[in-house]
Amino acid sequence: MEIKKISKIDSKSHVAFVVNTEKELDNTFFTKDELSYIKTQIKDENKLIVINRLSKFVFVVFTDKGNDYKAYQVARKAASKLVEKANELKIKDLIISSTTSTIVAFIEALLLTNYQFLKYYTEKKENSLKNVGLVAKITASELSEIVTVATATNIAKDLVNEPVSYLNATQLANEAKKLGKEAGFKVEVLSKSKIEALKMGGLLAVNKGSLDQPTFSILEWKPTKAKNKKPIILVGKGVVYDTGGLSLKPTPNSMDMMKCDMAGAAAIMGVLYAIAKNKLPYHVIGLIPATDNRPGGNAYAPGDVVTMHNKKTVEVLNTDAEGRMILADALSYAQKYKPELVLDAATLTGAAAAAIGHYGVVAMGNVDEKIMNKLKESGKNVYERIVEFPFWDEYNEQLKSSIADMTNLGNGMGGAITAGKFLEKFTDYPYIHLDIAGPAFIKTQVDYISKGGTGVGVRLFYDFIKNY
Repeated sequence: MEIKKISKIDSKSHVAFVVNTEKELDNTFFTKDELSYIKTQIKDENKLIVINRLSKFVFVVFTDKGNDYKAYQVARKAASKLVEKANELKIKDLIISSTTSTIVAFIEALLLTNYQFLKYYTEKKENSLKNVGLVAKITASELSEIVTVATATNIAKDLVNEPVSYLNATQLANEAKKLGKEAGFKVEVLSKSKIEALKMGGLLAVNKGSLDQPTFSILEWKPTKAKNKKPIILVGKGVVYDTGGLSLKPTPNSMDMMKCDMAGAAAIMGVLYAIAKNKLPYHVIGLIPATDNRPGGNAYAPGDVVTMHNKKTVEVLNTDAEGRMILADALSYAQKYKPELVLDAATLTGAAAAAIGHYGVVAMGNVDEKIMNKLKESGKNVYERIVEFPFWDEYNEQLKSSIADMTNLGNGMGGAITAGKFLEKFTDYPYIHLDIAGPAFIKTQVDYISKGGTGVGVRLFYDFIKNY
């Protein structure tokens, strides 16, 4: 979908008026019968009114007044309904006229709702809506920023929706290179030999059961006048497919969705694309350890002891707790940059998904309350809401091993937290862990949030860094 700012409404086009109240409508545009119909629909509390003029359609879309995050979310939902109706009516070109304060969120949701992943269909049934003309109080640069962030989110969705038959660890790194070339950020990809030289034991252990080689991608956006002297680092879990390894997953509602286990990596790639394209004045580095987790060959096994990148030893109790193994090496590697702040994103635990479902993102960390509150505010802004879990040191008791420095699995309740505490052992800087297992991949569309890969994290990280 292409969105362009235009100066006025073309009377021959399909038009949607986005308003807060009936008083905002231009009565001269409508006939008396149409105005009467609109009033009737308002009484019936219809928020999307459709008027058929035979040669064209006119829509009246009602959103909530205000600038708070809830009003923005109402606007997103209203936009998703408009897109669905426009596609149902086979509309190709649409003009949207609005003076509402939530038009930014409305535009964003137009682009997110109209997303499709059709690559593997032999007959591609594309959405009809292709072009939107916008009559609204928004600058060209503001519009460009919104479009770029939505595009980046849709790129992340594409990556998550790709099967491992195409998107193995090497291809994921190649996709990062392509995005870097397009958006203007640097990408360095470490091969298996370099990973071995760095002694990234966690990543190498998980990769032992695979025929495909692992990769470790370093994405960097460093503008000439960055506001931060030390980089902000984003780490994304890149398990391109997770069978569970020798601790094999069941197939239904589990392994059958595990192409999404690299959603954290997709979020990092997407947000670096948006940050670079929009030239945010912050030095940001993305780290993506990538492999699949399979039970083949010489796969790592429960009972193994693995020496990690930082030389700490881990007793493997469950090979399906592989995400933390590869993230730990990346978090340890991040120390070399002496970062100001590190955040990771990972589809890490079923415990996080069980706790809050797809309705938000589980977060925990050792940062100052001020930083966590900024992240929560960004979560509200983009409606990827943050639920902060405790990060008490008592949870470390569950990670004690009788033969190594630690185990890779807690032995009690609070599995999402013990996973986070495991990861913290590989940090020496302010750190936030985000578990996106719940919202990363959904089975049915929810308003503007696509079925399958959702692109969660891209908009959250972008808003957080923009307002940092």
